[in-house]
Amino acid sequence: MRSITFFTSIDPFDPQPHLEPLAQAAADIRETLNARGFTVQTVRLALPPWHTWGDDRDVYTLALYLNREAPQMGFDYTSLGTLDATQRNQHTRLQTLTRILEATQTIFCSVLYASVSEGIHISVAREIAALIRHLATVEENGFANLRFAALANVPPYSPFFPAAYAHPKEPPTVALALECGDLLVEAYTDADTLGMARARLAAALESHGRALTIIMDELAQRHNLIFKGLDFSMAPFPTPDKSTAAGIEALGASPFGAPGTLMAAALTTDALRRARFLHTGFNGLMLPVLEDAILAARAGETYSVHDLLLYSAVCGTGLDTVPLPGDVSERALTGLLLDVAALAVRLNKPLTARLMPIPGKQAGDLTDFNFEYFANGRVLHLHEPGEGALWQTMLDEIVELF
Repeated sequence: MRSITFFTSIDPFDPQPHLEPLAQAAADIRETLNARGFTVQTVRLALPPWHTWGDDRDVYTLALYLNREAPQMGFDYTSLGTLDATQRNQHTRLQTLTRILEATQTIFCSVLYASVSEGIHISVAREIAALIRHLATVEENGFANLRFAALANVPPYSPFFPAAYAHPKEPPTVALALECGDLLVEAYTDADTLGMARARLAAALESHGRALTIIMDELAQRHNLIFKGLDFSMAPFPTPDKSTAAGIEALGASPFGAPGTLMAAALTTDALRRARFLHTGFNGLMLPVLEDAILAARAGETYSVHDLLLYSAVCGTGLDTVPLPGDVSERALTGLLLDVAALAVRLNKPLTARLMPIPGKQAGDLTDFNFEYFANGRVLHLHEPGEGALWQTMLDEIVELF
């Protein structure tokens, strides 16, 4: 289990009364799930969008407080809630977000820059691209970008970070982010037909989902929480037996990226949608390059960045932990963010971009992270865009797609 994620509003001037009951609930839920055989990796906290609860000084002060105090209360990581840059004048707060990520270690941030209702904010995509380039210089190996994501059409209550944020007008809530790459591998290995593979996976997800729902309903009631549900986004762990890409290859799309990969990805998402349990968040195939042993091994050889985006059209969460050259241009990053947004808005689905330029690395170089949740792979190439209206558009232009 990747995370037990709690969602709550908070008073930035007096956070303790909000956090104490959640900390008690977190300890009880973590202990209960571990005792029932579910290994809990982390407990996390997510807040509502910034504009609903604080100005820049409030947000920065609370970020420092939570970075210091939340881990002591049992929350390993905190999402400050998204900076919703589709709202008027919110994009001007990106400098504060930058300061927060520079000054903290356990705080995650995100920027919502596109949605079906508000369109694609071109200038915000440019500013996010500049931010990603800057964050690459903040920590060794560009690691600060692990705690940041650009969001396109993402609603509240995804339990996976950095996308997690709460609704400002709802009571405290809890949801589970689940790793289940091993279920995918088991379901698809030696399956005689696509129907058999899909049925196996749906049955396994439903069995685990129902068991967890029974436990969580009881625990949520005990602690006066709303249980939002489960996100079985096929999140992998960086070992081959828990690789979502290994599951895709077991179905016959081998190596990952070969013809048939898109079909296998679509089948996987269909199995998730057929499984009957309380859904929240993405509930699709997650393809984080550096968190999956097989994806990392195939990076730059059998698939490209835009192949991953293509697969996102039928399955998962977008572009996640994608290693890019350290000198990738702001224009190239902007174009990639616009591609993610176009897909999310045109298909009315949630997508994210967590892009990781790595200083000193070029396309084809091997990464050298020393992080238990990463598998090292090769840096992916990103083409440099040419000239045209995409780069000459008005700074405040908003594009709607129907």
